[in-house]
Amino acid sequence: MQLRGSRRVLVTLGAGLALLTAAAVGNAAPALAGARTGPAAATLRGPGSAGASDAVLPGPPSSGSQPVTVSNLAHSSSPAIAPLRRLLPADLFVVAPTTLSPAVAAAVRRLPGVAAVQPLDAARIRMDGKLTATLGVDPSAFRAFAAKPTAQSTRLWQNVAAGGVAISYTMGKLDKLPLGRDLLVEGRRTEKLPLAGLGTVGIGAVDAVVSDAVARSLGMPANNAIVISAPHAVLTSLMGQIRKVLPRGAAIAPLVAQSAPSPAAGTGTPAITWAGAGSGAADGPGLSRAQVIAFLTAAESRLGLPYVWGATGPTSFDCSGLVQWSLAQAGVVMPRVAAAQAQAGPAVPLSQLAPGDLLFFHTDPTAPGYISHVAIYLGDGVMLQAPRPGLNVEVVPADFGSEFAGAIQVDPRVAAAVAGNPAG
Repeated sequence: MQLRGSRRVLVTLGAGLALLTAAAVGNAAPALAGARTGPAAATLRGPGSAGASDAVLPGPPSSGSQPVTVSNLAHSSSPAIAPLRRLLPADLFVVAPTTLSPAVAAAVRRLPGVAAVQPLDAARIRMDGKLTATLGVDPSAFRAFAAKPTAQSTRLWQNVAAGGVAISYTMGKLDKLPLGRDLLVEGRRTEKLPLAGLGTVGIGAVDAVVSDAVARSLGMPANNAIVISAPHAVLTSLMGQIRKVLPRGAAIAPLVAQSAPSPAAGTGTPAITWAGAGSGAADGPGLSRAQVIAFLTAAESRLGLPYVWGATGPTSFDCSGLVQWSLAQAGVVMPRVAAAQAQAGPAVPLSQLAPGDLLFFHTDPTAPGYISHVAIYLGDGVMLQAPRPGLNVEVVPADFGSEFAGAIQVDPRVAAAVAGNPAG
């Protein structure tokens, strides 16, 4: 197989660094996020970036076109849900081990460039036995930060307000969770919660949303997180200002990647400012020949093993789990989910694809801009993937159809940084 030796300027795909919240009884740590690229980038926009923060939404789609599926939980005594009047791109996420005082949110809200601030409860808790990044929210206030189809589903948010749990489309479909059943949810307390519906919020690794009242009953930390919309701000600068008002132990990370014109290139090619790093990204070396061979050998050794949502090997995998495990055999540290793996190196034009590049796809109708599937390019027009439940790891023709989002060349240094490993 022919391997690539050249280096490229880092231009990210539609995914970003973020914060992985800790378990309800643990400490805060970094989490994954969705993404929205800046206007100068020749890249994909994430689900929260459909327009300006003060844009008024058109009327809701007809019921036949609504991709969000919901249960019938709401009743006459359910809390009222405020109408959705605008979408707010989720740009930054703050999380702390314990409650953030209202003064912190107020101070952030006053900073130049901040359009909106919403306090949240954030934790990783077990749902049906799987650790799941979960947010506790005020449904009326938070829905504007979600991906547009999910934000527009009033019934979904009514169900959340009524005590249900909304899970991502990917988790629901791939883990085969039917509507109308209860989920066993284990926080500090264990409860059975009705499944409110399937709707992805579009913030990276977040796969579940409950009301703030339910979050408190589960023992999730109260108001230990903040989501910030600042669509016109320079995020590296804004993050520096926010850090000054955060208490010890709190962390901040971007949910988007921003681009800016490259001062050195002179070619019009945008360079990415990776807000989490606090500096412009530079060219990266990519995988060595030995790493590519080890990576692909490991991936091909898993052919025929079953797809299981949330599995990371060595005998069963989901799509991003297969990528993470296979690259680990080559000594490369990768983030866990596809949306973050799309941040792990420079974008690659189709004309320059080479074995070992990663291919990304939009497969979630509830968050159309969200990266929800990843495959490994093998060369000669074929790719290796862990496809979906009921199928095994397979080699198939590479798909560059309507769901194709783009491709990257893995850079181990960038991948390790996105995964939260500074030694990478």
